Amino acid sequence: MLRWLRGFVLPTAACQEAEPPTRYETLFQALDRNGDGVVDIGELQEGLRNLGIPLGQDAEEKIFTTGDVNKDGKLDFEEFMKYLKDHEKKMKLAFKSLDKNNDGKIEASEIVQSLQTLGLTISEQQAELILQSIDADGTMTVDWNEWRDYFLFNPVTDIEEIIRFWKHSTGIDIGDSLTIPDEFTEDEKKSGQWWRQLLAGGIAGAVSRTSTAPLDRLKIMMQVHGSKSDKMNIFGGFRQMVKEGGMRSLWRGNGTNVIKIAPETAVKFWAYEQYKKLLTEEGQKIGTFERFISGSMAGATAQTFIYPMEVMKTRLAVGKTGQYSGIYDCAKKILKHEGLGAFYKGYVPNLLGIIPYAGIDLAVYELLKSYWLDNFAKDSVNPGVMVLLGCGALSSTCGQLASYPLALVRTRMQAQAMLEGSPQLNMVGLFRRIISKEGIPGLYRGITPNFMKVLPAVGISYVVYENMKQTLGVTQK
Repeated sequence: MLRWLRGFVLPTAACQEAEPPTRYETLFQALDRNGDGVVDIGELQEGLRNLGIPLGQDAEEKIFTTGDVNKDGKLDFEEFMKYLKDHEKKMKLAFKSLDKNNDGKIEASEIVQSLQTLGLTISEQQAELILQSIDADGTMTVDWNEWRDYFLFNPVTDIEEIIRFWKHSTGIDIGDSLTIPDEFTEDEKKSGQWWRQLLAGGIAGAVSRTSTAPLDRLKIMMQVHGSKSDKMNIFGGFRQMVKEGGMRSLWRGNGTNVIKIAPETAVKFWAYEQYKKLLTEEGQKIGTFERFISGSMAGATAQTFIYPMEVMKTRLAVGKTGQYSGIYDCAKKILKHEGLGAFYKGYVPNLLGIIPYAGIDLAVYELLKSYWLDNFAKDSVNPGVMVLLGCGALSSTCGQLASYPLALVRTRMQAQAMLEGSPQLNMVGLFRRIISKEGIPGLYRGITPNFMKVLPAVGISYVVYENMKQTLGVTQK
């Protein structure tokens, strides 16, 4: 297809700066199916399909958004030619940024080097797979003509688009907030896209958490009350909660869980940016290790700020009907009977849980990404929605599995003041007590409903996130 396209409209001998207008005109006529002198979105999609360049609706809409200067929903020849010339200039800059030795060709080693500066580590074999999808003449290098032909109608403007394919999505919320924050480009920060994405992610998280709240409350109940002497299974736990407080009680504590999304996201994002500045030199791209350290420290900072809400969420979830009238009443009673220190019960195991969660989540994600690039990246480095969702869900689940014993001890420390006759133990004491009375399985009480909520939480949060991005006008990448 690339050789044909070059022969049809982009001869290799032609200089990109002095492209004869008749060649643009020939391509324009091929796209203008009804010959009315303008190309609409339908003609662009059909024409590109016929030329063997299917891009997908988002990409074609982005071409229209950029090229349709007079906003009439159609591209005339002048707009079409201006878009292609402007786009070629951007692609020339991207080409030069990859061509490290300035020999006019991009090699696999240069792709590896460039991606490393952007915080993405790949092997030379993986870089060769990327090259193969662009290389038209089989030389295993890409010259300017091949690069320009490949990206002629692709609305990406720089190599960072590859990174964006593999970003952890802000919109995926499985109920735990220990993941490393998202990366935003300078353009996204300047244009305000970053706060729209965070807002979309926050709304998606609220809907997802509310949808899976019954499973979350059941997990907490099993963590606090589950033991060898008091076995609580999934069906028995639901039956007991409904019998004690009705169907509405299944969502007890969810309000606090939703309210804390906004301050936690804001503090984490701010702290992440500050820690990145401390760990990297000005202008330097953040690497995987620095991203892990910055993300973990940002998570710890955010958790410190909102931790009293975590305690109140647990107390409300474990509390009986009528024990608390709401968040304010819960806070007032804790302060009156237990003092300020009660709002930070379980803080240490919670803080310790951030490192295995964030570390394993990031490591598994990188491993899955590397496996996909090695085995499945033939024509594109874009893995698609389902692969990204699967990788994100699996890596987060592994992170949860590693940190779950600490999460269980944290929850019991938060709630043990509510249990009559229960000794007030510290973290080490609780670990010893659980292992001596319940064995190692006791450290994983409630993990079944926790895993049960992962898939619906991922699915719901993704759908809501994508819809909210459209509503808020977030540019599709």
